[in-house]
Amino acid sequence: MIVARRMASYLGLLISLAVLINQPVQAAIDTFEFDNAQQEQTFHELTKLLRCPKCQNQNIADSNAELAKDLRNKAYQLVKQGQSKEQIVDYMVARFGNFVRYDPPLTPATIFLWLGPLLFVIGGLIVLVKQVKSQRVKSASLAPDEKQKLASLLKQHNKEREQ
Repeated sequence: MIVARRMASYLGLLISLAVLINQPVQAAIDTFEFDNAQQEQTFHELTKLLRCPKCQNQNIADSNAELAKDLRNKAYQLVKQGQSKEQIVDYMVARFGNFVRYDPPLTPATIFLWLGPLLFVIGGLIVLVKQVKSQRVKSASLAPDEKQKLASLLKQHNKEREQ
């Protein structure tokens, strides 16, 4: 009787989970209507080019954040007004800074972003070369007492081999 109640409760729990898992997922899908194919292509290029400031590693086309939705809507409005891709990017950069672009331009403010990884690799190689050289010097040089001990061990070994 107790086993039957447990089985019934587990079965009820399993059915509840199955019902919850099979619920359709509602996602907000933006639909935009364009006057021509060129506007649509410009819009899609822009949404792939611009980064979501909130998500940081997603473009505004792939992000579900409210800010990304607002940026898509603003990009749509500007495309419909007939602005060029460069004008829209300039508008977004003026509002959010170069961070909104996936490929920030090379400026004094972004030079470290472009050269930082290269400098890091070069610095690592310099440290590695110095460490290898210092290891060679340490292993090649023996103290005078160590040299005497080594010589005596070699003499003893040679005597044992002769016998």
